[in-house]
Amino acid sequence: MTEIQNYAKQSLTLEAEAIMGIISQLDEQFDKAVDLMYNCMGKVVITGVGKSGHIGAKIAATLSSTGTPAFFMQTLDAFHGDLGMIAPGDVVLMISYSGQTDELLRVVPFIEHRHIPIISITGNAHSLLALHSTCHIMANVEREACPLNLAPTSSVIAALAVGDALACALIELRHFRPNDFALFHPGGSLGRRLLTKAKDVMRTTDLPVIPPTMLLGDVVIHVSEGKIGLCVIMEDGKIQGIVTDGDIRRAMQHNRQRFFDTPVSEVMTRTPKCASPDMRIIDIQDLMNRNEIHAVLVVDENGSLVGIVESFNCNV
Repeated sequence: MTEIQNYAKQSLTLEAEAIMGIISQLDEQFDKAVDLMYNCMGKVVITGVGKSGHIGAKIAATLSSTGTPAFFMQTLDAFHGDLGMIAPGDVVLMISYSGQTDELLRVVPFIEHRHIPIISITGNAHSLLALHSTCHIMANVEREACPLNLAPTSSVIAALAVGDALACALIELRHFRPNDFALFHPGGSLGRRLLTKAKDVMRTTDLPVIPPTMLLGDVVIHVSEGKIGLCVIMEDGKIQGIVTDGDIRRAMQHNRQRFFDTPVSEVMTRTPKCASPDMRIIDIQDLMNRNEIHAVLVVDENGSLVGIVESFNCNV
């Protein structure tokens, strides 16, 4: 390992230790903060100066995207009209490692005057900001990852981790689920997979359908021509099962010389995995992963075959 890599290792270790150190500092104040944010009738307004401000903006974005309306307010702009953003029913979250940041302390009296709760994240429980907060979350670190122990490194990572912990606790309390997440992220691939359904991507034409009496010698040809790696066995419009190229290989090993004269009904899987046309692609993908399969049959309310979804269809 080079000397440069050692510097990086030391930095990462110190920041990891800082986050681990926050665990023992959690107390009922964290519960109180979550309760205030959960029951907030307005928005969570987050503010901080310098590096803490950057962390605050990220926390606001995480909260907003996971079901807790929030926005970041530049502390300096608060003195020039932005205090009007804060309204009754809101909760203010202030971030300052020292808890003595002058710009934040100058805003506190105006917020207190309007009887708006203040949550603070600091490294000093005896700081003015902590003492004037409705609830205070400790995020003290032994030292910064900066070799000079000056640049905010470990301390801002600790504040970020606390913000994520608040967001995660609120996700659980709100029973926030993937569908909800997709509504706030419609442009991403996750959003598309969460909202796309089987009927939107399934193959509906030239489905590889064969009768249960077909011999494996002919089935091999149909599986190959179908280009899905399987055939659906049907009789009188009803699904009897499926046969995959894996089933065929195993039958070839087991049946040997009588392979070509074996009817597909003897080797087919009689309980294939099926999905409804309205089943979400992300759920179908999970079904495939859990059962180690590459395709799912799509059936209507009567159990009739209407399409097939392959694994590559899930990469929308």
